[in-house]
Amino acid sequence: VQLQASGGGLVQAGGSLRLSCEASGRTFRQYAWFRQAPGKEREFVAAITWSGGRTYYPDSVKGRFTISTDNAKNTVYLQMNSLKPEDTAIYYCGASVTVTSGNYYSLASKYNYWGQGTEVTVSS
Repeated sequence: VQLQASGGGLVQAGGSLRLSCEASGRTFRQYAWFRQAPGKEREFVAAITWSGGRTYYPDSVKGRFTISTDNAKNTVYLQMNSLKPEDTAIYYCGASVTVTSGNYYSLASKYNYWGQGTEVTVSS
């Protein structure tokens, strides 16, 4: 089982990036993106059920980030627009073999597998 994240880079404030996370080895029911800035805890960024029927975002990225899936490619994306310096972090994709219940989609412990992380730097 492998999650391969890519798409990070350096971008100016106001710019856009699209992160990708390709899954292989098994089928997952739910995906999420988390991020971790230096000296900070891992933070929930977005989640989506594999069917794409439900998406979740914290207020900090709502309206700027969009999570989506491509079933044919077994890939989940994170489109990030209007980037801010405070979005600078290493972004990790996580995958769960089940759909989380209630509001637990934002808990990192609910995701069984993780990608290696891709670094996003937003300059002011």
